[in-house]
Amino acid sequence: MNYSTKQVALLANELNLSNFQHYPSQLALQALLKEVCLSPKPGLVDMMNNGSHRDMNFNTFIASIKAISQWFDDFYLYGYRLKPQHQSNFLAGIRPIGLACEQAMYQATNGVNTHKGGIFAFGLLLGVIGYLQQQQKHLNVEVICNTLATFCHGIVDNELARSNSAQTMGEQLFIRHRLSGARGEAESGYATVRQISLPIYHQMQLAGFDEETSLLQAMLHLLAFNQDTNLVSRGGLEGLHFVQNTAQKLVKLGGITHQNGDNHLIEFDQQLIARNLSPGGSADLIAITWFLAQYQY
Repeated sequence: MNYSTKQVALLANELNLSNFQHYPSQLALQALLKEVCLSPKPGLVDMMNNGSHRDMNFNTFIASIKAISQWFDDFYLYGYRLKPQHQSNFLAGIRPIGLACEQAMYQATNGVNTHKGGIFAFGLLLGVIGYLQQQQKHLNVEVICNTLATFCHGIVDNELARSNSAQTMGEQLFIRHRLSGARGEAESGYATVRQISLPIYHQMQLAGFDEETSLLQAMLHLLAFNQDTNLVSRGGLEGLHFVQNTAQKLVKLGGITHQNGDNHLIEFDQQLIARNLSPGGSADLIAITWFLAQYQY
């Protein structure tokens, strides 16, 4: 039931990744393709169904990826051109690129939010990698994530804790439940990925499992432990706990390596669809897991 490697290759060929000047941009786009093609993903759009979404499908995601891809080199180049003495301006300077990229997404999807979280995450990651390469630093997960954490220091406090508007869902969830969402992940240097999904992905690869199976296992661990604000926004803390508890039970059974692992995921998918739950935050972290795995050493 896993995604087709051939399908990912065909989609990557449509994007013509060789047109992108910088290799990290190519990797980020591959990460987004692999995430949407990975199937079955409980509650999420994949190659099997639309998950818990009525306003988007697989083709919407592909159109979105094509639209936002044009900005990925810009994220990288922004970081590459950033002077060390201007590190404190990193977030303010990269924000206009992110907003323009979001507008391209909305135009391609008729106003549907398919990749706002992905734009935020990969915009930051590509900017940081560009900066590190300009500084001729060796790139690995630790260096990339620690630098990102430094550049994003204070983002939760500045944009969530001190906000008086509570206009966005992220602001509302922080006020109600102290959940910091995508900003918290960035400020931590994607600690959830480094501590949960990336080690599992690496273990599966070392055990001889293919990429798709390894990503599905990593995804289950994210669903089991990630404080996914998308789930809370749709189903409250009850929805989050249902997903975490169900995923933890499947992990204890062996996850995708269980003889009925695929069927368990399909059943899990149907349960989330019935409850209108979609773990979109974990979907972003799946893509980040694969991306950072390319910089494992």
